[in-house]
Amino acid sequence: MNTMSVVQLRDVTKRIGSKTIVDHLSFDVLPGEVFGFLGPNGAGKTTTIRMIVGLMSLSEGEVLVKGLSIKRQFEEAMMHIGAIVENPEFYKFMSGYQNLQHFARMIPGITEERLQEVIALVKLEHRIHDKVKTYSLGMRQRLGVAQAILHRPSVLILDEPTNGLDPEGIRELRDYLRQLSQQEGIAVIVSSHLLSEMELMCDRVAIIQNGKLLDVRSFKDSRSGAGLLEVVLEVDRLNAAAEAAVGLLGEEQVQRNAATSHDAHNAQSSSEESLPPQEGGTLTVHLGSREDIAKLNAHLVASGIQVYGIRTQNKSLEEQFLEVTRGNQIV
Repeated sequence: MNTMSVVQLRDVTKRIGSKTIVDHLSFDVLPGEVFGFLGPNGAGKTTTIRMIVGLMSLSEGEVLVKGLSIKRQFEEAMMHIGAIVENPEFYKFMSGYQNLQHFARMIPGITEERLQEVIALVKLEHRIHDKVKTYSLGMRQRLGVAQAILHRPSVLILDEPTNGLDPEGIRELRDYLRQLSQQEGIAVIVSSHLLSEMELMCDRVAIIQNGKLLDVRSFKDSRSGAGLLEVVLEVDRLNAAAEAAVGLLGEEQVQRNAATSHDAHNAQSSSEESLPPQEGGTLTVHLGSREDIAKLNAHLVASGIQVYGIRTQNKSLEEQFLEVTRGNQIV
């Protein structure tokens, strides 16, 4: 067991009749990270979230929150969870502040100081005393987050939180979820079918299709610059370029690609000297930063290699998603 994990799913399964809705899901969520739960509509995301928060029973498997089983220690485990499943609901004739007060009375230990803290965190200070019926959807989402984190949970779970939000509202939500994870140390689980938003919002994302976990991808390293960049260089002398690159980077980071007739023709027509077609080609290297691209290019040129083109080809989340799911739709 990973004692550092805030939430652990172990072979979580849900069957309704003869149909398996969620099929043996297993993954961990760490403190202070924004964890995406990505899949097309009907993939089993909401069902999984409902099982985590106790709104639906498990057919098989186990969910642990801070090491507490939701089957055997349900009340203790739920004290560590804040959640909005589908749309947040409030008393619309009351102000945002009155709604938060009403919720705070249900949980011992929530002070006025904590109320003001969460109001500031979700940036509702100027509208908190207005009636909820005057709030936009984005403001209601913020109020919902404030309500969900009042009791200082270890994990915040949001089901499709960007539904119905305009681009500005989506960006605001993204910004304060990241702020929450960093300032409060809360693990945030966000489900969505919007690939571009998940890529911008999340540190890691679990890809689910037809109730099955296909893969877990990390974006944290690539955003911080710690991940490797995959770079393709088109050169006039493939073998000589590869040897020069290996001398600078090492064998593990360099991959020779087979020359194509198109590459060779371009190399031959672009070079001042007539080159045998087999000499031109492309070289794929893995580099630690964008600065390393310039260093490698300068090294190749100094070694007498002509570089005709450089391109990075790290895959977007959309490309990775389609690769993992093979473009299959829900059946």
